[in-house]
Formats: sequence, C-alpha cells, structure tokens
Amino acid sequence: MSVATRAEAAVERVDASAYTIPTDAPESDGTLEWDSTTIVVVEVEAGGERGLGYTYAPSALGRFICEELQEVVAGADALAPSGTWAHMGRHIRNMGRPGLGFAAVAAVDTALWDLKARLLDLPLVSLLGAVREDVPLYGSGGFTSYSDARLEEQLGGWSDDGFRFVKMKTGREPDRDLARVRVARSAIGEAELFVDANGALDRKQALRFAHAYAEHGVTYFEEPVSSDDREGLRLLRDRAPQAIAAGEYAYTPADFVRLVDVVDVLQADVTRCGGYTGFLQAAALAHAHQVEFSAHTAPALHAHVCCAVPSVAHLEWFHDHVRIESMLFDGVLEPVDGKLRPDITRPGHGLELKRQDAERWRAS
Repeated sequence: MSVATRAEAAVERVDASAYTIPTDAPESDGTLEWDSTTIVVVEVEAGGERGLGYTYAPSALGRFICEELQEVVAGADALAPSGTWAHMGRHIRNMGRPGLGFAAVAAVDTALWDLKARLLDLPLVSLLGAVREDVPLYGSGGFTSYSDARLEEQLGGWSDDGFRFVKMKTGREPDRDLARVRVARSAIGEAELFVDANGALDRKQALRFAHAYAEHGVTYFEEPVSSDDREGLRLLRDRAPQAIAAGEYAYTPADFVRLVDVVDVLQADVTRCGGYTGFLQAAALAHAHQVEFSAHTAPALHAHVCCAVPSVAHLEWFHDHVRIESMLFDGVLEPVDGKLRPDITRPGHGLELKRQDAERWRAS
C-alpha cells in the first residue's frame, strides 16, 4: 500500500490480551512484595498494518480497553494519535483518569504511534524527530529480598557491562540498608549508585539516610518519601546531598505539574502516563522548568521516544521488564556500553508479539 493511500487509513480494529510472567525469584521493595508481573498488550490495525503497545497492569484492564476505549479508537484517524489521546481522556472522565484509566490510555496510545510510524514506513524515532542516537541506561533491580551475594552479582554485572549507573531497592528493613549499600558500592567500581525507597520512609528517616548514603557515594535517591508528600519531597530536594527523583506514579498532566517544582529529577513512564503523547508532554514540562528528566522501566517501549527528547538523562533497565519483554517480543534491543540505540531499520518501535511463545503465559 502506498503512503498516500495509507494516509487515509482509519483504525479498523483494537485488540487486547494479558500475560502473567512469574519472577525468576521472590522480589520486594520498600513497600511491596511480588512473585509475578502482568502485562496487558494492545494491538490496533489500519491499512494492512498493526501497531503494538502495552502497559503493566491487572489483566482486567484488557477488558476495560475493549469495552470502553475501542468505541473511541475504532474509526479514528490512524495518523492523528494525539487527537485520539484527547478523545480517550475525555471519554474516561467519569471513570477516573489517574491510575488504571491512564494506564489503559497509555497502552492504546503507544500502539497508535507505532501504527502511524508503520503506515508511513518510518522508525518511530524518525517520526518523532531524532535528537540523539542513544540513551544511557541505569541497571535497576537490587531487590530487598536479594541476598548480599545476589545483590553483588547483579549490580556488579551491570557495571562490568559498561553501565554508568545502577540502582538498588531500600526501605523495607532500614536497619540493613547501609550494609547493603556498602555491598553494592564495593561491587560496582566507578559506576554511580542510585537507591529507591519507593516511598517507604518518613521525612526525618529519609533525610538521615540521605546523608548516610552520601558517605558511600550514592548520588540519586528515588522516592525517599511518598510521592503524595510534596512538602516532604521539597524538604529532601533542598537538604539532601543527592538528586531527589519522583514521577513513576504520575499519570495525568496534572500529576506532573504537582511534582515538577519539588524534585531534582522528574520521572515519567509511558506505560502509565498516557503513552508517548503523555510522555512528550511531561518531558516538555521538565524542560520548561529546567528539571532533569528520566524514563521509568519498560525499556523496549521507551528507547525510541527517549532519543526524541534531548533532556532525558537516562532510562531504567528494569530487571523484571527486561525479562518479560525479551520473552514476549521480537525486536527487543540489547545494550551496548550501557546505552540503548533504536534500530532504525525496523518501522515503528520495532517490536512484534511472539504469539506462540506468549500463549503459555496468557492470563485467564
């Protein structure tokens, strides 16, 4: 089909499926424990092409997408994903946009952008406007459930592979955290060490740990307190020696507005913040406020959009999602010297669902 004909294509079909993948070991952070992760995959079709998107959420979200968002997306202009994004946001107003509502929008939006790029036979980064060739990664895992030996092996392995930054979880057992940080620090050589408490600490605890961590070279402290505690984040940003980061639980544009003036690093996650459309809006907000910007998890989905945003500092190479994406999709990128570079020989974001492999994990 020629590009001119494709330009007239309307979205013909919206499908959603869910898959649950067990972890390779028990995992926990400062506030949660888990042994599996569910991914909801959305596919949209137009003009003989299929776009793919996904979010990490309960399997019931797939039914929500088919029952509530399909009526908005079917028949929409396949070359106008931002317009469809706005229509979806209005449609779910009374259902609740933050949280699962915008996670559903995110999965559809990423699929629509992928579809548009495929219709135009372009890699997604070229469609969005490439400003860089690659994006730095930070290795992310170091779960609180790990033994010291596993912590050392995982974080040290990323450092050996050329990662300049690695991150570990803290906050579940604060009395153990400084010893764990020492183990990590010894394992990673010259790499920078990040920590993430997932909001487990109160303000005074967090400030005390921030100064203790600094003695071990920790340069980045993610969610030292809950992201709902704006004044706590502001306190840490003003007094802690590390960069203070938050934003993984920001969904709507208003969520990012609440955070941008109380952090050093604003995070965004395309699987939560309304997809590529929402991610680009959050990046623009961070740039306007001269705040560093970082992409959260789902590295296979973020690579192209990160290379279209000049202010992105790094992308999270999250252990769970790296496993899942390599199990379910063809076209997953591999890091080189701790960086991820989009494959511009493939249209869209380059991912294809491995249907036969995925079936064994299909959620009921």
